[in-house]
Amino acid sequence: MVAAALVTLPLLAGCGGGGDKSADVSQADVSKSLQAGGLDAKFADCAAKVFLDEGISQDGLRVMIKKDAKAADASDYQSAGMSKADADKAQSAAAKIVSSCMKTQQ
Repeated sequence: MVAAALVTLPLLAGCGGGGDKSADVSQADVSKSLQAGGLDAKFADCAAKVFLDEGISQDGLRVMIKKDAKAADASDYQSAGMSKADADKAQSAAAKIVSSCMKTQQ
């Protein structure tokens, strides 16, 4: 179950659109990127909400959905290009996704 939450960063990093960097990344954008990476819609919606609720900056969210972001190690969000603050928030979000979103899979 923990692995399901930890796959979210590589899925986000491997999917998503280019586009205007100044446009805000919405919960729907994050969910769509997760779904494009193969996650179930309910789980992706839940995970996207957790990522946004955690307060990851727009820059951090852009890194998460950027096509050419380094997926690297899902537990090392900074290697994907996030700031330390956003990486800490993403790590916290991953833990919350395990407890909050896994029930959507049952």
